[in-house]
Amino acid sequence: MLTKEHIAALRREGERMAAAAAAAGFGAEVPPAPGWRVRDLLIHTGCVHRWAATYVRTGNEVPRPIDGDGALVVPDGQLLGWFRDGHAALVDALESAAPDLSCWAFLPGASSPLAFWARRQAHETAVHRVDAELALAASGRALAAEAEPVGAPGVSARFGADGIDELLTGFHARPHGRLVSPEPVTLAARCADVDAGWTIRIGPDAREVSRAADDAADCSIRGTASDLYLFLWNRRGPGGLDIDGDRRVLGLWRDRARIT
Repeated sequence: MLTKEHIAALRREGERMAAAAAAAGFGAEVPPAPGWRVRDLLIHTGCVHRWAATYVRTGNEVPRPIDGDGALVVPDGQLLGWFRDGHAALVDALESAAPDLSCWAFLPGASSPLAFWARRQAHETAVHRVDAELALAASGRALAAEAEPVGAPGVSARFGADGIDELLTGFHARPHGRLVSPEPVTLAARCADVDAGWTIRIGPDAREVSRAADDAADCSIRGTASDLYLFLWNRRGPGGLDIDGDRRVLGLWRDRARIT
């Protein structure tokens, strides 16, 4: 996907997230994140948006903590406006940035820092938009009549494949992380609606990822890019996916591949 497409997705996903969060209510539980309420989800994502925008605007080359994440308190009456302000500022920073922007980035494989931040924040926001929609569904409440309707949480096939690729070749290709296995195992994922597949080899110390679904993997999963995206980000279960092989690999993924 192009950087401009990621920025457009970020804009859309943030707007949808705000609408779902407002409808669910700030005290609603977030099913994929036990212990979190919708207000925690908004504050976390809003802090991440501001953190990301700082790199894009300043060109900072040094990593720094996400200010306020897990500690900031925003009054409920101001929370939605605060979230929307941070989201809009991030979109503006990305749209205004020079193509040759130089700043810190933390995942391998991006063609440029600008491309990295646009892609990362598009998927950061999409995953948490899904969280807000799942909270809304669990709350039993409905969107206001004038709001855009909310269907089953999901993403487009192209965006889903792009996000799976970022998750596997970015996050899980890094040298450290909880996703390890004393006995090496392989998990293959293949999209049913776009030409995309991956295999991740999970060892005792690290992981290796290839952009091809290995038919000899210990466990193989196949489904729409949207369903695989939500499953691999631990936002849905395996129901409806075609699964072949050792299902214990899916349990390992569920238990050790969680990223907030």
